[in-house]
Order: sequence, then structure tokens, then C-alpha cells
Amino acid sequence: MAGRPRRSLIAGNWKMNGLRAALAELDPMIAGAAALETSLDLMICPPATLIAAAAARAQGSALMIGGQDCHAEAAGAFTGDIAAEMLRDAGAVAVIVGHSERRIYHHESDAAVRAKALAARRAGLQAIVCVGESKDERARGATLDVVGRQVDQSLPDGATTGNLVIAYEPVWAIGTGLTPTPADVAEVHTFIRARLVARFGADGQGMRILYGGSVKPSNAAELMRVDDVDGALVGGASLKAAEFLAIAKAAAR
Repeated sequence: MAGRPRRSLIAGNWKMNGLRAALAELDPMIAGAAALETSLDLMICPPATLIAAAAARAQGSALMIGGQDCHAEAAGAFTGDIAAEMLRDAGAVAVIVGHSERRIYHHESDAAVRAKALAARRAGLQAIVCVGESKDERARGATLDVVGRQVDQSLPDGATTGNLVIAYEPVWAIGTGLTPTPADVAEVHTFIRARLVARFGADGQGMRILYGGSVKPSNAAELMRVDDVDGALVGGASLKAAEFLAIAKAAAR
């Protein structure tokens, strides 16, 4: 990653995992973030029940705390939902939107994802917008068509390097242990970069594109060396500080 114009980001998505005892894993992450602060950014996105406590624990450190989803509206009769402003109030600085698990299990459209990204901007949060193809879509050669549509329709107008990060997560690689080849990753990230530059100009060149999908210490270094890979969105390996920091250290080399 040395010499690249974009600062790497390693973000951990805890998904629906973690009770209060899990916050102890943040302590070595906080120490690790301090050691890596000159090289890259570190972020953990715990479940909503832990955001305030996580933010308090990480306060004053280089470890950032994010959310995993938000509603498009700032307030209202939306039982069980969480507004971007609530995440910000709890101490989050970013929020993941459009993760494939939200798109699949909650039937979120590109338009819904775009509205959530706008909500994040409204609240002063950075949106981490996820895109990626399914196994069937890749098998029929539709990867770039699918990713292109998601990039075009999920990203709001006026996005900047400060308020938007893109995460490419091939759906078939999430939690399966399967990982695309570096050439596969390079093809998609290069494609996304061109799409961003065409639409956002200099900001598109500066936006970070993360790779996600079965990222682990054993493959992180190889993946992070790929052109236009500016970090990782890490799932299960972010639940343990040792694994998460090993990935971060591989990205910092």
C-alpha cells in the first residue's frame, strides 16, 4: 500500500454478534490502532446495542466506531429502526449501508441503499456502501453489469471522499471461506474506480474501495497488494483482536 494516495481503512463488521463481554476485545484493538495510526485507519462496527459503550471505551483513541445500518428518515414511527442521527449521538462516525445480507434478507433495493447513504451524510456519518454479485451472477458473466448498476444506483449524487467509502463484497465469498483470485478482485476494483472517476471526478479518484469476503490473516497481504484495494471490510475475523490486528498489520506492510 506504500505510496498510494488513499489511506487504507480496515473496518470490522461484527454483524449480530457480541454481548457486553465482547467489548474487552476492543482494548487490544485500541492499542493496535495506536501502533498503526501512521499507516492506516481502523474501525469496528459492533451491533447497535454496543455502539455507545464501544465509543466510550475507544474515546480519544485511533479506533473508530461505526454502525451496521440506519433508517433513511431522521425520526418517526419506525419501530425497531435506528436513525443515522441516533448512531452519531451514540458515538459512531460511520455506518455500513447496503450490505448483501440487508439486500437479501431485508429486500433492500439500490434506491433504499442510496437513501440510507444520504441519511448518513445528513447526520455527519461516513457511509460505507456495499456492492457485489451473487454466485449465479458471476457464473453467467454478469459481475460487472451487476456491480456497475449497484454503483450507479446506490451511490448518491454529490458524494465526496469524506462522506463515502465503497466496499466490494462478492456475495458468494462472504462467510464461505471462498475468495476471488487477486486478478478477479483487481478487475472489479479497477472497474469501480473508473466508474467513480467518471461520475465524481477527483473525488472518485480519492474514494476508498474496500474488499470484503472471507478476509483473514492468511490472505490479507495478497489482497491488500491489489491495485485499487484501499483496505478491507472484515466479517468474522474482526470478532477477535488477534485476527483483526493481523489483517491490519498485513495491510500496513
